[in-house]
Amino acid sequence: PSSMSAAPSAVLNAANLCFGYPQRTLFTDWDCAIPPGVTLLQGDESSGKTTLLRLLAGEQHAQSGRLHCGGVWLDEEPKLYREQVFRTDPRAEDSASITPMQFLARLAPRYPRLDMSLRNDLVDGLSLNGHMDKPLYMLSTGSRRKVWLVAAFAVGATVTLLDEPFAALDGRSIAFVHELLQEAAAHPSRAWVVADYTAPQDVALAHTLELGNLP
Repeated sequence: PSSMSAAPSAVLNAANLCFGYPQRTLFTDWDCAIPPGVTLLQGDESSGKTTLLRLLAGEQHAQSGRLHCGGVWLDEEPKLYREQVFRTDPRAEDSASITPMQFLARLAPRYPRLDMSLRNDLVDGLSLNGHMDKPLYMLSTGSRRKVWLVAAFAVGATVTLLDEPFAALDGRSIAFVHELLQEAAAHPSRAWVVADYTAPQDVALAHTLELGNLP
């Protein structure tokens, strides 16, 4: 099955992805090659942006098609593939009783490149210092999303998938995340996919993916 080639300049390749729900089809023979840097994923409400991120992360199983990242195919080496790709859902409730510090500690075994020094800088930059030992359920929506962003930028994944990263953030934090993405845009071997309605300000995009309007 490895006879299908992956684009050498791309960090993540999707080939012939098909996925749909009983009520509608979202993707039919969908291909993409995500290069290093920042890729913007755009589409109207319910166009499938979050579903696509779940597919690329290997969390949602496509009905057919293949995904390749970090030298491995998802269908052949799922554990190794998922170690290359980071995505988490800031709306998830399954970890609400643990603290941000515990949440980040749980990621270390899966992402060996997690940078603890960078993590501390991110906690400071996002003004989370007073919240790291509180249960996540006690934090505001914005603060919980900041914890998710700390994880996203600290784990060192080959591909980082960000779903509306500026939602519910204060102005200072929005500016800080813009700076992080500006730095990410110049990375030679890692990719960030940002699903949002508009392009992040002053960030040089490597690629744009447009999802069509659905009936």
